[in-house]
Amino acid sequence: MNDRYVLFYSQARFSYVRMKYLFFSWLVVFVGSWIIYVQYSTYTELCRGKDCKKIICDKYKTGVIDGPACNSLCVTETLYFGKCLSTKPNNQMYLGIWDNLPGVVKCQMEQALHLDFGTELEPRKEIVLFDKPTRGTTVQKFKEMVYSLFKAKLGDQGNLSELVNLILTVADGDKDGQVSLGEAKSAWALLQLNEFLLMVILQDKEHTPKLMGFCGDLYVMESVEYTSLYGISLPWVIELFIPSGFRRSMDQLFTPSWPRKAKIAIGLLEFVEDVFHGPYGNFLMCDTSAKNLGYNDKYDLKMVDMRKIVPETNLKELIKDRHCDGLLQEILYLTVHQFY
Repeated sequence: MNDRYVLFYSQARFSYVRMKYLFFSWLVVFVGSWIIYVQYSTYTELCRGKDCKKIICDKYKTGVIDGPACNSLCVTETLYFGKCLSTKPNNQMYLGIWDNLPGVVKCQMEQALHLDFGTELEPRKEIVLFDKPTRGTTVQKFKEMVYSLFKAKLGDQGNLSELVNLILTVADGDKDGQVSLGEAKSAWALLQLNEFLLMVILQDKEHTPKLMGFCGDLYVMESVEYTSLYGISLPWVIELFIPSGFRRSMDQLFTPSWPRKAKIAIGLLEFVEDVFHGPYGNFLMCDTSAKNLGYNDKYDLKMVDMRKIVPETNLKELIKDRHCDGLLQEILYLTVHQFY
């Protein structure tokens, strides 16, 4: 009798353990599949590099746009996209390689037709992409267009003509001394973007990444070696299984020492001086989060993302007729007057 009871108990316990094991196995598979699905859906929504390349190359092959990066991107394919860094679908950002040189590729996927301080600080008013300048536009007329754009963005600065000539030099991608219609269309699309304008204005400053090339409103900029100011960047799969306490310990272990932090901080102050007292007007930093900053192997500050550094004159013009209340009004006021 006792042997039968023991056998029955053992079988029941074995069945319970097996059911428990199967349940937790199913739960792990379900949760893992759900996480992978969510991450994949997010990735496919945010990372649309193939679509970006197709749009740009279609325009290039039909002769609409031109630029120094077009042939490498669309013909020889020596410019290719690597790791996706995009945080918004309309602002594509990738680590890339161009002729064995590392860089960061940025591409605009769609138009932003309204000003949203939470997402977009660069309202692009053209409904049709690369529609300006039109065929038959002279170089002098194009210079007048660029001058008017700069006057609206930067205010009535006395040296805007110098900036116009600088832009024409950059737009001449093949360095033949002439700006073709395709190059002009690419330059005009890029000039709607604050980051591109800043890279041109501050091209000789050490904290600004260098412009490597462009094609349409896609542009390639110098890569920044270290993009995490605090700690170490890990793949999201690994992040899921690391306890928060251990993660903080890892960050402290890989954070630069205090003298090196001081050098990075001094670099940030120098960059603020560059943008706020620039040669062509003042710019305001509307987002100073650490994700926009990086540094090189010498611990010199390098900007990773400058899309939310906007011309002061342009920002004031955009918000002067807007009705704000409560916290938003206070934030906008502080944004405009933070350096006064």
